[in-house]
Amino acid sequence: MANPYIEKILKARVYDVAIESPLEQAPRLSRRLGNQVLLKREDLQPVFSFKLRGAYNRIAHLSDTIARRGVVCASAGNHAQGVALAARQRGISAVVVMPQTTPQIKVQAVLDLGAELVLHGDDYDSAFEHALTLARERGLVFVHPFDDPDVIAGQGTIAVEIVRQTGGTLDAVFVPVGGGGLIAGIAVYLKYLYPQVKVVGVEPQDAAGMHDSLKAGKRITLDRVGIFADGVAVKRVGEETFALCRSYVDEIVLVSTDEICAGIQDVFEDTRSIVEPAGALAVAGMKRYLAREGWSGRRVVAINSGANINFDRLRHVAERADLGGEREALLAVVIPEQPGSFLHFCELLGQRNVTEFNYRYAGPGSAQIFVGLALSQGRAEKELVLRSLRDAHYTVTDMTDNEMAKLHVRYMVGGHAGGLADEVLYRFEFPERPGALHRFLAAIGTRWNISLFHYRNHGSDYGRVLAGIQVPVPERGDFLQHLNELHYAYVEETRNPAYRMFLGA
Repeated sequence: MANPYIEKILKARVYDVAIESPLEQAPRLSRRLGNQVLLKREDLQPVFSFKLRGAYNRIAHLSDTIARRGVVCASAGNHAQGVALAARQRGISAVVVMPQTTPQIKVQAVLDLGAELVLHGDDYDSAFEHALTLARERGLVFVHPFDDPDVIAGQGTIAVEIVRQTGGTLDAVFVPVGGGGLIAGIAVYLKYLYPQVKVVGVEPQDAAGMHDSLKAGKRITLDRVGIFADGVAVKRVGEETFALCRSYVDEIVLVSTDEICAGIQDVFEDTRSIVEPAGALAVAGMKRYLAREGWSGRRVVAINSGANINFDRLRHVAERADLGGEREALLAVVIPEQPGSFLHFCELLGQRNVTEFNYRYAGPGSAQIFVGLALSQGRAEKELVLRSLRDAHYTVTDMTDNEMAKLHVRYMVGGHAGGLADEVLYRFEFPERPGALHRFLAAIGTRWNISLFHYRNHGSDYGRVLAGIQVPVPERGDFLQHLNELHYAYVEETRNPAYRMFLGA
């Protein structure tokens, strides 16, 4: 007997509000991964997310009598916009309950669509319970974000488009997973027509509700979920979606925050568009899966599910993308506290680009530095660097996967230095190119001891360094003459109040 979802998907009403999103080639990603990568651009929908498909299909199927009561939903943002737009299209009222942690861009989008907005709780589940309460108290129709056959069927129209756009010639589809509505709709349609096509879900490691439920053989409730990928931050997956995923989904892949950030960068480099963290999940999981399976020459699709990201979050994304893409390593290294030790350390690194250098004098014996390195050959290159430093008798700790180091310690290297004499502080600028930091340290020379050092490569044309240098008063004239001969732009900051309050001797 035919699967009843196939007819529901084929009869779904979505195109009153949704577009048939393009399936675009990702040439850079394809070349790098050795497979043909296609991006399903649901981030180009009118509300910048796939969610309006399911929301509109659900609301479109309400009878006129029931629809007049109005609708209510709970959402971390994208479903809310879909419901608000669908309600406006149908001419009925909508109440939207969102967590207080929802990005402002999603909050404003709901208001712009004319819905009544209620902010409640710190996560989706709190908002969900409050929305059910409002439905009972006010007689509203609850529009579930994922655990509803009409919603699932609406999302399944994406699979119909993929089949039409590829002719069914593909090896795998990678789908972001929150509550499971999107992957359930896609999987049930694809597996009906092309059972050999892999349907792989992708979840964040800190929001692995479907992964853990499938592993346990029953729906489980997570104690907490990470909210970086707020679009999939769900503690408990749907009952219907779980049943469909058990039957039709091949696997759920888990990825880290850094891998998600790298996925955002991957999409940007091929499309010049910026997707939200949940929108980049599929690309991140696809990269992990292809590497693990050793696939080559295959044709794969990743669902770019949404682009509702707060602009200020891009700072964090940019900071972590190179780590997630294994293009940067963070190391803690102990070096001797003596003139020239920085220079010798940089000589060991060769022509590798140093992305960050943090150091503050702590005593006369040894110095602990925090250094970032650009990698052109990923993990293998990092292991080579670690081995060469250890062979040179440096004590090295790999901090690349240390969350506390990445979030906090890298910005906190510093402090007042006791017993430090004759320190002067300068800011420098120099042209940014491979080996620039090594040339800078060589130019400063080994006559004076560097007692504080901070450098961060932000990809701009000029490198910027803050350096504390121990220069006895009688030698200040020689030191300034030396600086002027280097032709680096510099500013003395010894009297800067920020230095005196937080870093000065």
